[in-house]
Amino acid sequence: MNDNKRTAWCITGSGHYLKESIDLMIKLKNVDLFLSKAGEEVLKWYNYDLKDFRSKGIKIFKDNTASGAPVSLLYEGVYKLVIISPATSNTVAQMAYGLSAGLVTNMFAQAGKCRVKSIVFACDTEPTVITQAPKKSVTLYPREIELDNYEKLKKFKDVDVVDSIDKLKNSIELSL
Repeated sequence: MNDNKRTAWCITGSGHYLKESIDLMIKLKNVDLFLSKAGEEVLKWYNYDLKDFRSKGIKIFKDNTASGAPVSLLYEGVYKLVIISPATSNTVAQMAYGLSAGLVTNMFAQAGKCRVKSIVFACDTEPTVITQAPKKSVTLYPREIELDNYEKLKKFKDVDVVDSIDKLKNSIELSL
């Protein structure tokens, strides 16, 4: 792949492996951060400051335009890879059903239309999920619909849907 091309890293409103996702993101070269409105909120809840990302040379795009204007960078060939990590069950459902209601889901949809590979680290992937909330670990029990949406998304072309940090790392390494 062209080394001048960038990676678009998208964060949605989940704390599930958020720290580990960010640790992976900041190790990448040529990465830009795309935040859903909920993603921006969750970073604050987990005490992340956007200034720290900017100081590492990461450009930040927020979900503050009705049309998801930053997706036009995909049309210009700026990105070689779109990573959505962590991805909430809401985001997974929207992507699985072709909805592009915000910046992150627009990035996913347009990446598919531009034949840019995507990697999605889904949060709700098994009947019991232990995750880190801002103040403590919690056990969640994803509903059948969330598990069905996860399975549906796994069938998309040029999309790797992963369910662990190790699989996320591996998919990124194979994609870059």
